[in-house]
Amino acid sequence: MRAIWKGHIRFSLVTIPIRMYSAIENKQSIHFRQLHQEDHGPIGYSKVCKVCQTKVNNTEIVKGFEYEPDQYVIIEDSDLEKVKLKSTKVIDIEAFVDASEVDLALYDSPYFAGPDGEVAAKAYALLGETLSITNKLAIGRVVLRDKENIVLIAPSGHGLMMYKLRYPDELRNISEVPLVGSEDVTDEAQLKLAQTLVDSMTKTFTDLELKDRYREAVMEIVDAKVAGEEIISLAEEETPTVDIMSALQERIAQSKTQKKPLKKATGKREDEKEDKEKKTA
Repeated sequence: MRAIWKGHIRFSLVTIPIRMYSAIENKQSIHFRQLHQEDHGPIGYSKVCKVCQTKVNNTEIVKGFEYEPDQYVIIEDSDLEKVKLKSTKVIDIEAFVDASEVDLALYDSPYFAGPDGEVAAKAYALLGETLSITNKLAIGRVVLRDKENIVLIAPSGHGLMMYKLRYPDELRNISEVPLVGSEDVTDEAQLKLAQTLVDSMTKTFTDLELKDRYREAVMEIVDAKVAGEEIISLAEEETPTVDIMSALQERIAQSKTQKKPLKKATGKREDEKEDKEKKTA
């Protein structure tokens, strides 16, 4: 695995040399090229001004910020140079927080963090074990590509993960979603039944077979097309809405039918035992 970044984790008087590795396997992604229907030639893109319909090249393009509808202020590269931050190759940890405090929606790109050399391995392992025991996460800042990023460092097995974080003000409020919070669950009986349904379907995450079924299906189509075979599609069935109570009742009914019926006692063993005792006497 090739490192994509090299630097240090720093907090208080502690400095740990690390290397960062991409945690995502991009080879799994499927990419399509746009082609000309007539001759299957790849399609290119031309940059055209929407006002005068003139083709422009890169030297004729400037950056503009729309501060009002159709009103722009031009930002020069020299303006952006003034706010560029120098990369220090250091992840400065600002604080350690409880894992439960960080909203999952804030998590962005994941990376593996590994120790940079044998000397760093001990301090690296100690940090990971401490985070695991205390159930804490490290929040810090690092400058990547002239931009400051908020990052989170979390234990993962014997190693450490680093996640870029979104800024909290980037997230919308879930209460703005229609109908969220419109119903209060007060019926204890229904709640217990719903918990029973969840318990009956509970598994460990590692037991689940999580595969990209869409990718597999697309690759089957590609292979069939290459081989000149006919593509057969299955009609998608409409899924009806079923509430939790109906689903639970159906599951309980299925469980009852799946149970083997108990054999009726015939009393044969007792009779045989009595006959045997009589013969012995």
